Amino acid sequence: MIFDTHAHYDSSQFDEDRDELLNSMSEQGVGTIVNVGASYQSCFTVPEMVQKYPFMYAAVGVHPDEVGDLNEETFARMKEQFQKEKVIAVGEIGLDYYWDNESHDLQKKWFIRQLELARELKLPVLIHSREAAADTMEIMKEYGQGLGGVIHCYSYSKEMAKEYVKMGYYIGIGGVVTFKNGRKLKEVAAEIPLASILLETDCPYLAPVPFRGKRNNSAYIKYVAEEIARIKGIDPETVIGQTEENARKMYGLA
Repeated sequence: MIFDTHAHYDSSQFDEDRDELLNSMSEQGVGTIVNVGASYQSCFTVPEMVQKYPFMYAAVGVHPDEVGDLNEETFARMKEQFQKEKVIAVGEIGLDYYWDNESHDLQKKWFIRQLELARELKLPVLIHSREAAADTMEIMKEYGQGLGGVIHCYSYSKEMAKEYVKMGYYIGIGGVVTFKNGRKLKEVAAEIPLASILLETDCPYLAPVPFRGKRNNSAYIKYVAEEIARIKGIDPETVIGQTEENARKMYGLA
């Protein structure tokens, strides 16, 4: 079944129909969802939310746009959330030079601290990197070796993707691979082995064609699987089966 490795169902965009939508996932071929923290506040709400749904797990971490909320006290509080049941990864963490909400130095500081936390907890990491390719790679080579995890919503070159795969990381592919202007990601999907790919929505964002611009949800991953299958010349069921196996391995749910 479909394994959505990166979703944000705590978003207010799901407030009207969250229960109804999530309870329909099984009949739509979705077996597992990891709901991912981004803001400091979500580090507390997400672990609580996933207790309600047997097929959902949580990741706890602070997105680079939100690291201004972190200090030693708040970081210690966030760390406590990893004692909660069903918290299985550190994320999403990383660098974002597109929005530049926080200084690059501050982003790097808390990216490294959260990588170190993952190493201490022996958990995989979910890496957000936007327009920060070189700095992300530099930090990952120094602090991310041997951790395991995924480069979420991958947006860089096929050469860099291969470098991450060599380091033992998965490449997260979502709706962008279906876009006409998603040429770079299509090349990545063609070049890297299926054993190194994870499927994700990043919902409510980045809905695939034919729903581009609308609210995304995990059932739409089938369109991502179909596009990867087309690119690789295999059937979508093979893509769904292998990526589920990959996700279970990465998250320690095998």
